[in-house]
Amino acid sequence: FLNPFSWQLLFVLGLLTGLALRRGERFVPRHPGLIALSVGMLILSLVWEVVARYFFNAPTVWAYDMTFMLYGSFFMVGSAWTLQRGGHIRTDVYYARWSKRTQARVDLACYLVLFFPAMVVFGWLCWEYFWKSFQQNESIVTSPWMPIVWPFKFTMPLTAALLVLQGIAECIRCWGRAFGPGGEDEGNGNAGADAPAVDAEGSVIT
Repeated sequence: FLNPFSWQLLFVLGLLTGLALRRGERFVPRHPGLIALSVGMLILSLVWEVVARYFFNAPTVWAYDMTFMLYGSFFMVGSAWTLQRGGHIRTDVYYARWSKRTQARVDLACYLVLFFPAMVVFGWLCWEYFWKSFQQNESIVTSPWMPIVWPFKFTMPLTAALLVLQGIAECIRCWGRAFGPGGEDEGNGNAGADAPAVDAEGSVIT
């Protein structure tokens, strides 16, 4: 029931998973510097377009396509680095009050039940989306520049693969905190200890 695209995706994810298990988190931090270059290229493209359009009355045909593809690539591929740095949105109403061990166990459960299934489906669908574009050498027909678009679409399965890599590294780290020694004594289990005292009516006692 697996088509050729699916086998290729499984092969790529298998290689990347093996790399993640062998090298831990050392793989993911190497890509932010390269991806950050896209921000500089994005800024240069915008500046070039503004100067060419308003100072020389010679607008470009490529700046719009270049900027949205660079920004999309930066946004997508940088998400794994953001996950490593803990930069994604988290609801901390209850989470911040739990001990490190409880936090790690909840994180581990969420990765296994929610994160990995979603990333596998996302990567699977995006690989087929990219591969079809690659085979057709697809270009943006609505643009006068008509750039090829499959490199841009490749950032989607690449993002899924990097997120899976980082997710594996996060699970390894969560496992150590969840079941290793000393997890209950560390962290925010006593987060409420420093909170101001209140009386029976809820007013803060100064």
